[in-house]
Amino acid sequence: MTEKTPSFRGRIALALTMTAVVVGVAGYAFRDRIAAGLSLTEPAQADVAAPAPNAVRGITISVVPATRREVVERLPVTGTLVAREEIMVGPEIDGYRITDILVEEGDRVEKGQALARLSRDTLDTLLAQNTANAARAQAAIAQQKAQLQQALAQRTEAEAAVERARTLIKTGATSQEVLDQRERAVKVAAAQVTANEEAVTAAEADAAQIKANRDEIEVRLARTDIKAPEAGIISSRAARLGAIVLSANAEPLFRIVRDGAIDLDAEVPESALPRVMPGLPVSVTPAGFTTPIEAKVRLVGANVDTTTRLARVAVALPDDPRLRPGAYGRGVIEIARHEGVALPQSAVQFASDGVFVLVVENDIVRRRAVKTGLQGDGVIEIVEGVTEGESVVARAGGFLRDGDRVTPVPLTADAKGGV
Repeated sequence: MTEKTPSFRGRIALALTMTAVVVGVAGYAFRDRIAAGLSLTEPAQADVAAPAPNAVRGITISVVPATRREVVERLPVTGTLVAREEIMVGPEIDGYRITDILVEEGDRVEKGQALARLSRDTLDTLLAQNTANAARAQAAIAQQKAQLQQALAQRTEAEAAVERARTLIKTGATSQEVLDQRERAVKVAAAQVTANEEAVTAAEADAAQIKANRDEIEVRLARTDIKAPEAGIISSRAARLGAIVLSANAEPLFRIVRDGAIDLDAEVPESALPRVMPGLPVSVTPAGFTTPIEAKVRLVGANVDTTTRLARVAVALPDDPRLRPGAYGRGVIEIARHEGVALPQSAVQFASDGVFVLVVENDIVRRRAVKTGLQGDGVIEIVEGVTEGESVVARAGGFLRDGDRVTPVPLTADAKGGV
């Protein structure tokens, strides 16, 4: 029987069938190469027998050892340098002209130091008048006391005359009329004594009033020297020569940073607020500084801004003449410091069911749940789940599964993220 030539449709079907067979064979070969740990670029060894199961190598992965080290958790903050306590210095007397200004902005002053002086011509005139009035008052007191002594002497003489008259009337040497006259003289003398005593009291009261007026003038004279109520640094000066000072003026003549104390007024997120406490160390780098200065948290705000969700933190800065209120500053708060087993952050994975790492045991990947602690400097403290020295997949852990066979390659010290 003569062989028939395949039709066109038959040839097409035969070609498709052969193509499927070739693709299927290639797919199995690709699977086998992956299972054997071979890369796609490695040449096929068709003439070599398949390796034994115990000789199969997994894909190459980088591992790091869990190492004991000190982990420091830090919180970066930014803010503005502000005066911890600013004292407003203004005039204590009104209507006087500024004649001298003794300090400038940036000067450090002591408590009681004169900052400016006011004109005192009027007060000097009042003081001179008071001095004259005081002398006149003292003269009046002396005169009234002299009159009082005279009245006392007259009363004593009148009382003695009465006693003599009473003795003489018993013998008939004098009359009742003389006795009555002398008794009336005693009463007049006593009244004069009382009047003179009151005059002395009035004169002394006048002198005391004049003394009080003098004290007031001296206080006003002292207030013509505008003095620093506390030691500190002059942060601003609004005083101008020739200006008439008024206590009702809203602008103080001087502003003083008390004791020169300056804070970094920073803000922290509400999530970190419970862990920020007074006394924590802070490294602050103000604008223009090349090296940070060491400071401490002085105050943690009691309120959180409802719009920004940030809270205020005051950082006490050391005394440094280079610090200026209003300058920008960056800080790093050291929240906690602890020594423990740590891994690079890239080795720790976070999932919906918890935190885990991939530990390599005998070239087999094992997923292990862990409990983390502090985080900082690119590492995470492992509180539970991993012991010191165990090898953990360093990166790309998401491509591995529990039970996968791998070929671990330890990372160098520089590649471990500082571990």
